[in-house]
Amino acid sequence: MTRNKVEICGVDTSKLPVLKNEEMRELFKRMHEGDLEAREKLVNGNLRLVLSVIQRFNNRGEFVDDLFQVGCIGLMKSIDNFDLSQNVRFSTYAVPMIIGEIRRYLRDNNPIRVSRSLRDIAYKALQVREKLMGETAKEPTAEEIANVLGVPHEEVVFALDAIQDPVSLFEPIYNDGGDPIYVMDQLSDEKNRDSQWIEEIALKEGLRRLNEREKMIIRKRFFQGKTQMEVAEEIGISQAQVSRLEKAAIRQMNKNIQV
Repeated sequence: MTRNKVEICGVDTSKLPVLKNEEMRELFKRMHEGDLEAREKLVNGNLRLVLSVIQRFNNRGEFVDDLFQVGCIGLMKSIDNFDLSQNVRFSTYAVPMIIGEIRRYLRDNNPIRVSRSLRDIAYKALQVREKLMGETAKEPTAEEIANVLGVPHEEVVFALDAIQDPVSLFEPIYNDGGDPIYVMDQLSDEKNRDSQWIEEIALKEGLRRLNEREKMIIRKRFFQGKTQMEVAEEIGISQAQVSRLEKAAIRQMNKNIQV
């Protein structure tokens, strides 16, 4: 079977080696004895792990080469810290470390700048969260994390919120084969409760020509500021149907206004 050649950072990914468990154990033993060549073979033999991880971040708009290099740093850290005496597969240990390295890179390069002190609290909170989950096998509360760190509960919540990646209002969250539903369709807006938006595009005339269901959807969405999900629950149809009817009604109103 032939593989398509894909180069990332000058590496032909179709030719990356795959190491067996026995080879891995032998190379780790040699590396711990100071064999640098064994370490290099371990890195090269596990680059496919990095490739599999960076696929999870394809929608972030980052250069693949950059993510690959950052992922390789996580891989090397996991190789240097892996304990052979633990009954754990290397991939099980390495993948979370590679993901963590990439997430730190994305947070540090977030266009919305977050202060170093706030990031430090957030990273410590994430470490405490992982530790508590390992001890209790359940998701800890922000209050529990704050108690361990010895900081106010509000600081933990604020710090964790600050490092979250921003989401575009035009990011699709659902698509049933028709019109996609975007993040902005899930938001209500107090500004839509007044008549300014209506007056600007002369909706009164457009509304008059809609059928009763279309009128009801437009009123609930743009007069009452309700989300598509709320409208769907009230009138007993799916959110996708509300989205299609809303877009069709607006198109019809625009057409009527232009006539």
